[in-house]
Amino acid sequence: MGLIGGGQGSFIGRVHATAAVLDNRAALVAGALSSDAARAKASAADYDIAEERAYTSFKEMAAAEKKRPDPVDFVSVATPNHTHFEIAKTFAEAGFNVICDKPLTFDLAQAEELLKVVEKSGVVFAVTHNYTGYPLVRQAREMVLNGELGEINAVRSNYIQGWLRTRLESDNQKQAAWRTDPSKSGIAGCFGDIGTHAYNLGRYITGLQPKQISCLLKVFVEGRALDDYGVAAVRFENGALGTVTASQISHGRENDLFIEVDGTKAALEWHQEEPNKLIVRKNGEPHKIYTRNGGPYLGAAAGAASRLPSGHPEAFFEAFANVYTTAYDAMVKRAAGQSFETTNTVYPNVYDGVEGMLFITKCVESSKADGGWVPFRHPKSRA
Repeated sequence: MGLIGGGQGSFIGRVHATAAVLDNRAALVAGALSSDAARAKASAADYDIAEERAYTSFKEMAAAEKKRPDPVDFVSVATPNHTHFEIAKTFAEAGFNVICDKPLTFDLAQAEELLKVVEKSGVVFAVTHNYTGYPLVRQAREMVLNGELGEINAVRSNYIQGWLRTRLESDNQKQAAWRTDPSKSGIAGCFGDIGTHAYNLGRYITGLQPKQISCLLKVFVEGRALDDYGVAAVRFENGALGTVTASQISHGRENDLFIEVDGTKAALEWHQEEPNKLIVRKNGEPHKIYTRNGGPYLGAAAGAASRLPSGHPEAFFEAFANVYTTAYDAMVKRAAGQSFETTNTVYPNVYDGVEGMLFITKCVESSKADGGWVPFRHPKSRA
């Protein structure tokens, strides 16, 4: 593994590094850990990266690793949005597999160009919509796709936070500063940062194809440049309706990502802050609570994503690691010259990343039109 970003003061870089090695299938051996050369070098010891493979820029790293007899097999991109495209493009063109944070790129045009690069190079490309890695999210997906819920009528997906209730960016808080800066975050704030997670979770679980979207985005904290709250309605091809709500200004809310899916036979509900429980409901029957690794009633997907016996909580790091380990399976096949699935993968991929950028673009477009309905479907989205 090679890591881009993750230097001193970073949150998500350490998460990537921890998740990547959790199952002992990878070792972090190289990195360009910061855009500041001195910080990049100083941060290397935090990851036990040898000095000669602690690079001062991603371009230096790509060139040097390409020449080595033992180059890295993949790089993880854990940097702000506006840097993803150039970094991912550089490594993909050089033949390195890539695992990239979301949103995929700064704008849709970059995402479309990156998709072409990935298809041409044939590399494995994963996007860390990490919530898809939770065992009971994969159980929910399996139940929906197996028809246990019947036809899906409605999807309600929400991601509610409160940490940006005040203008932390004015105090140069690192995580707030770039997320609220249009030159670094892109055309959306809250909806680009966490609304994309909520939308992706609904798509992953249900497999429903979107048709149209209507969205209202709003800045509630005076002086902020990008949205800190938003609501969207989605019309799906099968006639189902979906909603996405995202907030970063709701008092007392931490990382409350939750989803409800209504089908003609049953309904389900899952909360990220209590990820080891999945509620399944049917009219006239007691509510069922499925637990992670709870027994033979769970499907193969949930079992493959669990590491510990039931009752021992697994959560964020493990879900992140599940994205990594399924991407590793594809990397092994590529290294052996075998064919591997690229679109309908267990892990979120570059096609999901492009659809996420389309989601952001269409939400902003609709909001500027006072919530007017706009077409919303990418021709290369997963089935």
